[in-house]
Amino acid sequence: MTNTTSTLKRRSLLQAASAALLVSGCSSAGADPKPAASTAAAGAKTGHAEGAESVTFPSDSVTIAGNLYRPPGFDASRTYPAIVVSHPWGGVKEQTAGLYARSMAEQGFITLAYDASHYGQSEGKPRNMEDPSHRVRDIRSAVTYLSNHRQVDADRIGTLGVCAGGGYTIDEAQTDLRVRAVATVVAYDMGAAAREGIDGAPVSYDQRMTQLEEIGQQLTREAGGKPLVEQLVPSPDQQTDDTPSFFREAADYYLTDRGSHPRAENRFVVTSVGLHMSYFPFAQIETISPRPLLLIAGENAETLGFSRTAYEAAKEPKELMVVPAASHFDLYDKPAYVEPAVERMAGFFTKHLA
Repeated sequence: MTNTTSTLKRRSLLQAASAALLVSGCSSAGADPKPAASTAAAGAKTGHAEGAESVTFPSDSVTIAGNLYRPPGFDASRTYPAIVVSHPWGGVKEQTAGLYARSMAEQGFITLAYDASHYGQSEGKPRNMEDPSHRVRDIRSAVTYLSNHRQVDADRIGTLGVCAGGGYTIDEAQTDLRVRAVATVVAYDMGAAAREGIDGAPVSYDQRMTQLEEIGQQLTREAGGKPLVEQLVPSPDQQTDDTPSFFREAADYYLTDRGSHPRAENRFVVTSVGLHMSYFPFAQIETISPRPLLLIAGENAETLGFSRTAYEAAKEPKELMVVPAASHFDLYDKPAYVEPAVERMAGFFTKHLA
């Protein structure tokens, strides 16, 4: 294969990843992946992890690293309701998942934010692989960990997911009856995004088939070797006037001091997008009932459609909260939008994990 052909193939494969809202042509083909823009040492920048206990637990053969948060006035002689909190694609436990875990702990719950397999301080190779089956397995393992924790009431465990973590949380709860209540914030359907795109960045059937063909070719090329790893969120210097606002907002969170963390490397295994295309996290959403489901999304979020689709498919009891004027990434950390979401979730979990 000539260098020109190889470059074209690689560029085309990067365009395949745009189906899942990664680089959408903003990434420079052949450029080295750029990590989150932060000079802080990984051990120094804790994000929202202050006061949490570092814990580990198994997820099949992988060791998962988590941060366990306890409520104010914690009494070690009693048990508490608990919530597993799952992070977005490419995130780590110290970012928005940690914010929500800490916030819900302040409402009286033991909470657990963790790094999914392949990310952060957790094990798993290749690094930065986004495998939906592994993400769901990790949530289940986190529920198992809390179920065996001596200060957790195993009959009062809920799950909460942010962005892709929300889609995975819905999926996991469908077949894990230990989960008594489910909540999501700006839930992201990885499968639908890969197959069809989102508002402002659609994907056609022909594009999808081309992408799958190229992913297959890449899998053949990298057999026995290292996978192709590329940049997840386009940096500001790679953006143009045509860059969708979703990517601009992603960069403003992940690539600045607002939300960056040294262990969130801003990379992804390109061929993992092929796994996303066969993923249907809402396929059995009706089986969550009669357990309650709360979906929180932003009025101006390009991902609002995912929460609406989930709400329509789910059975009662179910709730959909649309936060006025909020975008997708506003609900990651901005107090004006996070605080009403936390208030709603506090009431929801207090009622259903009582």
